[in-house]
Amino acid sequence: MGSQKKRPVVLTSADREELVRVTTTGVRPASVIRRARVLLALDASAGEIDSQDAIAARVGVSGETLRLVAMRFAETGGDVQATIARKKRDLPPVPSPVTGEAEARLIAMACSQPPQGYARWSLRLLEKHVALVEDIPDLDHSTIGRVLKKRNCVLT
Repeated sequence: MGSQKKRPVVLTSADREELVRVTTTGVRPASVIRRARVLLALDASAGEIDSQDAIAARVGVSGETLRLVAMRFAETGGDVQATIARKKRDLPPVPSPVTGEAEARLIAMACSQPPQGYARWSLRLLEKHVALVEDIPDLDHSTIGRVLKKRNCVLT
């Protein structure tokens, strides 16, 4: 009952109708339906609500899920759609070290003649030569392979 006192879920009638529509009609991901059912069960606007254990058993989720949905509802300022929908990632976790210019230089190097004593370029040989060039950041041979594969460049 702790999270219900800290973060009470109070839904408007329009929000309640929308959540009922989400849970009863259409095809949606199970996680969206589950969070909508949790919000409906945690709604304090209808009056007294059951304990967390009773709600968790009725909805078929854990007490932690109840707490997380109530916390997300409070964080979004009571926005029902933002609470039940999946969070969108703002940016990729790590920006790619390969920029357009570096990619072009790498492809040009891979398409050029291999060094003296070699019949063709290999990924590890390209890795060694990329490390010597100052304009291109140091790249791993697997990253070089992904860049070349993305552009359909074949090492011959």
